[in-house]
Amino acid sequence: MPSSPPGYLATPDGWELTVAARDETQVPVAPLTTALTTREYLVGGTFTGTVTGAGSTELSGGSLVVGYRIGCGIVGGPVELFATVGANPNIGPNAVLGAVEFPVNGQAKVNLRPGTVTVVPVGEKSFKGSDVRVTVTGFRVKVDGCVGQSFLQSYATLTGSTTDTSDIVTYAGQVKVV
Repeated sequence: MPSSPPGYLATPDGWELTVAARDETQVPVAPLTTALTTREYLVGGTFTGTVTGAGSTELSGGSLVVGYRIGCGIVGGPVELFATVGANPNIGPNAVLGAVEFPVNGQAKVNLRPGTVTVVPVGEKSFKGSDVRVTVTGFRVKVDGCVGQSFLQSYATLTGSTTDTSDIVTYAGQVKVV
C-alpha cells in the first residue's frame, strides 16, 4: 500500500523534523476467534525519523513511536433476548377439549453505539543522534465488538528534544477501509 507524504516540522530554534514511512502493509486476516464482530489485520512497514538543520540549541535526541489506529463505524452492545410462550386450547362441541397449541414468540434486541477509535502502540525507540528507525513486520492488531465498517491507519510520532524544548511531528498513513 502506498505511504502518505512525510510529516514535517520546522522548529522555532532552527531544527527540521521529518517522519515518514515506506513499504507499508495492511492486510485483513481471519480473526483468531469466530466472532463476526472481531477485526484483525496483519501490518508492517518501515518508519523513519530525522532531525536536520542548524538549530540554535543543542539537540539531545528524541523518540519515535509507531502504531496503528483502528476505527469501528458501529459498536455492538449487549444482545437481549425476549420470549413468550402461550397456550391456545381448542374446545370443541359439547365442551370437549381438543388439541392445545403452544405458540412461542421470540425477539432479539441488539444495542448499537456510535463507533470508536482504538489506538494500538506497537513500538517506541529513543535516539541520541539525528536518525531513528522502527521496522514492523507481521504484527497482528485487532478490535472487538465492531459490527460496522472498520478503518485502519498507521501513525508514527517523532519527538526531537533539546535541553529545554520538545518538538513533535506525526506521520499519518493512508486510511484503509475494510
